[in-house]
Amino acid sequence: MQQWLKEVARGKRGSKDLSYNETLEVARSIIHGHATDAQIAAYFIAERLKTESPDELLAFVHAYQAHSEKLLLSPTITDHIIDFAGPYNGRNTFAATIPASILMADHGIPAFLHGSDSLPPKYGLPIMDILLELGVDIDSSKANLSQSIEDCLIGFAWTERYNHSLGELRSIREQIGVRTLMNTVEKLLNLSQAKSLMMGAFHRTAINKIYPIFQQLSYQNVFIVQGLEGSEDVPVHRNSFVFQLTEDSLDSFIVKPEEYGLLNKDFDKNEKLTAEEQRDITLAVLSGDKSPTYRYYYNQVVFNTGIRYYLFGATKTIEEGIDVAKEQIQKQSGLRMLEKWKQRQLLIKDAN
Repeated sequence: MQQWLKEVARGKRGSKDLSYNETLEVARSIIHGHATDAQIAAYFIAERLKTESPDELLAFVHAYQAHSEKLLLSPTITDHIIDFAGPYNGRNTFAATIPASILMADHGIPAFLHGSDSLPPKYGLPIMDILLELGVDIDSSKANLSQSIEDCLIGFAWTERYNHSLGELRSIREQIGVRTLMNTVEKLLNLSQAKSLMMGAFHRTAINKIYPIFQQLSYQNVFIVQGLEGSEDVPVHRNSFVFQLTEDSLDSFIVKPEEYGLLNKDFDKNEKLTAEEQRDITLAVLSGDKSPTYRYYYNQVVFNTGIRYYLFGATKTIEEGIDVAKEQIQKQSGLRMLEKWKQRQLLIKDAN
């Protein structure tokens, strides 16, 4: 590690990017326990100050993908499943991706969520805590999770159970307390071997840094959303950018909630929802509650679900996707899907 630290940690003017192969050696040294905690922390901080190059980021993604357990899914599922990669440092605002994914599964589109216990710098609420409050088993074995996705078209993976090296880095990441390149790497492990990905990002500069690596990854269909808190969830109190990766460029368009009658300015930027509040909101929205208390969240769920139906080819327009989502909620199809998911998990667990 010392030889590589000398290159990336020379200071603002002297530091240089490592090549893909050199960075691969760094990542493997960390994974195999050949680097000390001090060396790992120094490397992460040096990379943060220097800013990792696309090749350096790609090397880490490849190294950690290679040391991740993959789910046992049929080709039919992997061809259609969508990996929703949200922020691992948690959420303070409503995680619309959970009810949106439940509605998508009910509509026949496989959805895959993943995460871990909350991480710095934000230490927000992890989606696994919300799912736990909803009664979902968040710690299924690989076989049980794979079967649950096959049966219900939805699943959640506690990522550190599928990549122990990430878990071993947790204490270091907590101690240094800042974002590192691992905040992106953990989103891109592709445990479900999905061909489609929707991930969130905070800023256009971060998106420009990330997108070149996708030419060397196995995804065929990639959307990056400039959503709430760097998540894949677009808000309904403002417009948002959605970026689509093509073979040689990054195209973008703006989604405007006002164009679909869903604009709602009732947004509290200081909101910090608890897991119990997130559970209650999710159940209320899936029940069709459009009262003032839940109207913002209802609009956000139908907007996000409708956009996803359009982007991933289930409907021809966003308007049509929104109508499908509204009808599902009116019929309480999402609530029944959630119950089916939980019951199927129990049956699979008992059978094994």
